[in-house]
Amino acid sequence: MNSDNKTEQQETDKINHDIFIIGGGINGCGIARDAAGRGYSVFLAEADDLASGTSSQSTKLIHGGLRYLEHYEFKLVREALTEREILWRVAPHIIHPLRFILPHHKGLRPWWLLRLGLFIYDHLGGRKKLPASHSINLTSSEEGNCLKQNFKKGLEYSDCWVNDSRLVVLNAMDAHEYGATIKTQLKCIGIERYAEHWAVTLENQLTKQTEIVTAKVLINAAGPWVDDIIDLVGLSDNNSDDKKKIATKAKNIRKVQGSHIVVPKLYEHDKCYIFQNDDDRITFAIPYHEDFTMIGTTDYEIDGDPRDAKITEGEIDYLCNAANEYFKSQISPSDVVSTYAGVRSLYNDGASKAQEATRDYVLHIDENSESNAPLINIFGGKITTYRRLAESMMEIVDDLLGKENNHWTEHAHLPGGDYAIDDKQKLHGLFKYDYGFLPKGVITRLMRNYGSKAALILGKAESEAELGIHFGHGLYQKEVEYVIENEFAIKADDILLRRTKLGLRFSLEEKEALQKWMINNNIKK
Repeated sequence: MNSDNKTEQQETDKINHDIFIIGGGINGCGIARDAAGRGYSVFLAEADDLASGTSSQSTKLIHGGLRYLEHYEFKLVREALTEREILWRVAPHIIHPLRFILPHHKGLRPWWLLRLGLFIYDHLGGRKKLPASHSINLTSSEEGNCLKQNFKKGLEYSDCWVNDSRLVVLNAMDAHEYGATIKTQLKCIGIERYAEHWAVTLENQLTKQTEIVTAKVLINAAGPWVDDIIDLVGLSDNNSDDKKKIATKAKNIRKVQGSHIVVPKLYEHDKCYIFQNDDDRITFAIPYHEDFTMIGTTDYEIDGDPRDAKITEGEIDYLCNAANEYFKSQISPSDVVSTYAGVRSLYNDGASKAQEATRDYVLHIDENSESNAPLINIFGGKITTYRRLAESMMEIVDDLLGKENNHWTEHAHLPGGDYAIDDKQKLHGLFKYDYGFLPKGVITRLMRNYGSKAALILGKAESEAELGIHFGHGLYQKEVEYVIENEFAIKADDILLRRTKLGLRFSLEEKEALQKWMINNNIKK
């Protein structure tokens, strides 16, 4: 063996994973789960927490995208509508059906167009369990009581709500169960491409220690940072004598900020509203954490660091005005109790407006003539179609690595969702019977977060005292220990903002008490 071949063999011997995934959002974790379930060795690195970016800042909907029909995105809508019931079936604890009220605004889209759109929406994606759309008289129905009197009629249709960050976490948990390595607080600071593999240098954001992980295939699922990773790869092309860049200042995506406001609840029933705006956009008003109404979203193109995303005063005014066009109860910026903003990484298809840019995903293989180590970049995508995106990704990987394709996730429940949709109420009833010492709201939240896994948290407890320290608002020590041990949580924000969604209720003092307990119990800050 000559020296060059020997060096290449030594490099090949270093390969310790089949697939390395950059990004712990819904796409990265969905791919990690699918890949690990197919028997691949997988390493996923996330620079912050799982779902800490776009995937926890959504409108919390599993939906086909009714307004995408206007842009003739029939393929995307069909795929999303098909996925809607698949995801509901495999994760019935964190996904549940919602009914939406679409008031007819005489000055905007005509009635016949709305009715036609919903007819297509009902039949395009193979709807089975969700009820169909129908017209509604807003002058005589409960749903019309909170609306201004000039809205006489409307349409009602179905979509689904999702606990977005928990969907990410459950995919990561299942990937881990199948053998994947899932690591948070690891930032990619260097990427080298060799003849047969990638070498990724990772820096622990807590300890600042570094490590190198190698893999045959590199998947860039960094969301709004996808172009940053492409640039990093370009700066580290180890197969070029002059270190020639693969891409410089890549602009494959449009970073579009979507912001939401939360206000005290504007109506009593549990249905949602979808409002047309005079700029052709739509706004949702959705019941949020029992006592609030969430209103969103915007389409605001940005050019800066997505980590700095923050709702603007203009966006707050826009959302308040959109709600005030329809609701009797008028709101102003002073009524806003909370806000959040996420940055969508929309594929740059040349659309003139952010709202017209496609929400579909594009998978791009970047191969090198001097290397058998491919890079696959993900541009765009939406939470509803993450599972199909993962399948499409694995079809590419299977072909590249010479394995037979194996679709398996369509019928595989996510952790805690291992029961039929129709058994949900029965399971809730059993938990209320077994743990009657807990307030009803706490049991409901635990069931909606963890499904059948809630039994692992509550165990044989017969009193609140047996659940340990009560940190406030129904969060007990047993639950905190569970999410730290099983759900990759490290910081208080990981628990409050993304595992339990209790951050809206916790005061700064309560949050600090939780963080202090985690530090005192050797949970890294």
